[in-house]
Amino acid sequence: MPATDWGWLITPEELKGWIQEETDDLLILNKPPHVVCHRSRHGPWSSLVGACREHFGDEVFRVPFRLDRETSGVFLLARTKETGCRLQRAVQFRCYRKTYHAVLTGLLESPVTVTAPIGPDPGAEFYSRQTVVETGGDAAETEFIPIAASGGFTLARVHPHSGRRHQIRVHAASLGLPLVGDKLYGPDPTAMIRFMREGMSPELLDQLLLDRHALHCSQVEFETEKGLEVFSAPPPADLAAFVLARIGREWG
Repeated sequence: MPATDWGWLITPEELKGWIQEETDDLLILNKPPHVVCHRSRHGPWSSLVGACREHFGDEVFRVPFRLDRETSGVFLLARTKETGCRLQRAVQFRCYRKTYHAVLTGLLESPVTVTAPIGPDPGAEFYSRQTVVETGGDAAETEFIPIAASGGFTLARVHPHSGRRHQIRVHAASLGLPLVGDKLYGPDPTAMIRFMREGMSPELLDQLLLDRHALHCSQVEFETEKGLEVFSAPPPADLAAFVLARIGREWG
């Protein structure tokens, strides 16, 4: 993606490489990190939806769910009203399940389910930062299942059973196991401020180990009138390389 003074632009060649499958009803993509899903003020090629509209010529795409800028993984664009409504109904009535893979800082020895409400962090420097709260907040539940752990890191399969903002990252941090590369919920409260001021400096990258939080949406399952619809995306190169180097095993 060509760098600009505000971020990144998608090229048509890159977009083609991210497409997992194309049908008359759906586009299935493996979204890379650092790509915004929805349109931005920087033009159509600054977002995944905008780039797809330009490239494929579709006037409208319906998006059943979104991923954060730094999160990679499977991403769907419905090309027809019928398909979009079918998948959006499944999301609305919680008839869908998302599976993520995350790399945690620290060792998770056994599966754990975090059931803790999430709400805005009143003391945060950034309005988007959430935290586990004792009163108020929104009910949230996240299941963490360790796959491999070594060298101070854990590769975990994660199932969020609710859909709160930054839920996986907040619940991982509440366990004392923040995601590798997480500037907002990691152990250094100044990391995000430094990133906003300086960008991803070599010093900050040395500290974070990755230039984005280590979270990948591996699979999404929808229970619809058509039955079980399953979509998946292979592991991203940056996280697979980190897992191999730091934990000593192949992704999976």
